[in-house]
Amino acid sequence: MRFVRENTISCVSEINDESSLFIPEGFNNNIKWNLGHIYVVQEKFAFNIIIERTTMQKNIFDLFSTGTKPTDWGEKVLPTISELIHLLEKQVDRIEQTLEFRLKEVVEKPFTTSTGLTLSTVEELLSFCLYHEGMHFATIKSFKRIIRNERMNNVH
Repeated sequence: MRFVRENTISCVSEINDESSLFIPEGFNNNIKWNLGHIYVVQEKFAFNIIIERTTMQKNIFDLFSTGTKPTDWGEKVLPTISELIHLLEKQVDRIEQTLEFRLKEVVEKPFTTSTGLTLSTVEELLSFCLYHEGMHFATIKSFKRIIRNERMNNVH
C-alpha cells in the first residue's frame, strides 16, 4: 500500500493547481478529482465499511465520491493539490495504525463492487484499493502526458 501511494504522490508532486484542474477532451474529470477520489474510496474501504472512525471531511466526500465530476463543483472551495497530497500521505499511516493486525477480520457487511466482486475481509477491501488506485494512477499519468503535449503544441 505504501509503495503504491508513494508512486501516486511522486507522480503529482510537480503538478500545480492550475494544471490539476485541466480536463482533457473526451474525459469527465481531472488530476485533482482523481487524487481526491483515490482518497475518498480508500477512506470508505479502510474505515467506513469496517465501521471505524474516519477523519474525512464532508466537503471532500461531496467533491470526490463516485459519480461526482469537476463540472459539478461550481463555486465550491477546493482543496489545493498540496492539501490532497498531505491527506494521501497521512492516510497510509492511519490505515496501518488501525488495521495492521486486523487483515483477516471479516467485516459485518461485505461490500460488492460495481463489477460484482464481493469483498468480505479487511485484507480484501484494502487489496481492492490497490487495484483502484492503480487505475487512477494510470489515468493521472495519461493526463500529465496530455497536459505536456498541450503545452508543447501551444509553444509552436
